[in-house]
Amino acid sequence: MIEHKILLTECPDDTGLVAKITNICYKHQLNIIKNSEFVDNETKRFFMRTELEGIFNDKTLLADLAFTLPEGSIYKLLPKQRKRIVILVTKEAHCLGDLLMKNYYGGLDVEIAAVIGNHDTLRGLVERFDVPFHLVSHENLTRVEHDKLLAEKIDEYTPDYIVLAKYMRVLNPEFVARYPNRVVNIHHSFLPAFIGAKPYQRAYERGVKIIGATAHFVNDELDEGPIIMQNVINVDHTYTAEAMMRAGRDVEKTVLSQALELVLSDKVFVYKNKTIIL
Repeated sequence: MIEHKILLTECPDDTGLVAKITNICYKHQLNIIKNSEFVDNETKRFFMRTELEGIFNDKTLLADLAFTLPEGSIYKLLPKQRKRIVILVTKEAHCLGDLLMKNYYGGLDVEIAAVIGNHDTLRGLVERFDVPFHLVSHENLTRVEHDKLLAEKIDEYTPDYIVLAKYMRVLNPEFVARYPNRVVNIHHSFLPAFIGAKPYQRAYERGVKIIGATAHFVNDELDEGPIIMQNVINVDHTYTAEAMMRAGRDVEKTVLSQALELVLSDKVFVYKNKTIIL
């Protein structure tokens, strides 16, 4: 049976890597639909994403790659299929609403398995799209206790990724370690500027001429995980902090959905604290 899969390869750079990998694909009678590669000349690291179709023997293909590629190589063969996400929210609706609507009309090819909020504010919006909504309140709980309950509810849905759609709580390191490079956050500034809370107020006070948004993977450092996507818009002295916030919401939802398209298509490599997108 013909299948479609994606081969992701990351390894120390070496002579003839593209030829070696594509020859293995040819040996397995696999058709290459699309291929992209990149070499980081500073770290001497090679990255390659290959879309394949054919009849796969995964075990033999991966064994051939292991034999051929340099020591320290990482390679994954992934089925080209629809991913599942769980979305975490607090009270703001714009990013969540954009994802729900795009998913509804097919603009974002993903299964939204559930939405979990630490407030009940967005339940009505979510249930209009026939998506389960769960309240996991943080009240009278420590951050660790709340994150444990959150993770238990998330794991009921076995998502591929977790999306923080303006989820306004800091996740503890134990939670982050449970989902390495699987938690995508949208931050309402052009990072590394204005990390943390109230970035629009601080941007207004600083008199900036651009504001932006950043989608990134979550790590243990607040708003300092590997950046997936960013964008900005121009502002000027006439903008109040509130006006900046209103204008910025459109950037936030666009950047988040664009970042998710890349992640869900298996186009994002994470190396150290950076991303390579192929």
